[in-house]
Amino acid sequence: MRWLTERWRRVGHGMGIAALCALLGVASPPAGARLHAAQISPEPAAANDRADAPPAPAPAPVPAEELRSPLYDRSNADLERLQTPREAMQGLPRDADGKVEWMTALRKGAITPRGKLGTADGDHLAIDLDVIMRNTKQMPYVRFPHRAHTEWLACSNCHPALFEARAGSTQIKMEDIFRGRFCGTCHDRVAFITHRNCYRCHSVPQPNAPAAY
Repeated sequence: MRWLTERWRRVGHGMGIAALCALLGVASPPAGARLHAAQISPEPAAANDRADAPPAPAPAPVPAEELRSPLYDRSNADLERLQTPREAMQGLPRDADGKVEWMTALRKGAITPRGKLGTADGDHLAIDLDVIMRNTKQMPYVRFPHRAHTEWLACSNCHPALFEARAGSTQIKMEDIFRGRFCGTCHDRVAFITHRNCYRCHSVPQPNAPAAY
């Protein structure tokens, strides 16, 4: 798994606080402040949020193992302002593997991502178009739902750098995905993991195939 660790290290070194805030639709905090999950997924005011309520407890200290994570660029001057994954994703919906269910979080309004960095409102529209990939050997066909991706990503995130915008032009293998290419640019890294989740993509039974795999 050394290649995966190295890839994560490169991603961590390239991500600053401004990029993280921009992608999640959160304003960058003032100098010296620390972001908290409530800024990403605000909830309605509860009874203990009233002015006469006791102050909220201070955030728990960040575990030492998280501070030593290779995800962080130790030379980043804003490191102390950056949330740890534990803080940032607290309270977000999870899938069966305990990973964040990003589409559920999006549709519930827990996150408000932008289509791309540098734009306030995004410049894209959700496209309700499914692409069926049939080069799957004995596995069920793959259904690629554009809507689930274009609800929060501009087309330029994937076309033409990852996929040519022409049917059948890109030949994808699972080993490519595992190595971080094509779908693997996000899946297995940010989006849901493919291990034990084959059914989420391979969802269209082949003609005359058994009902269950």
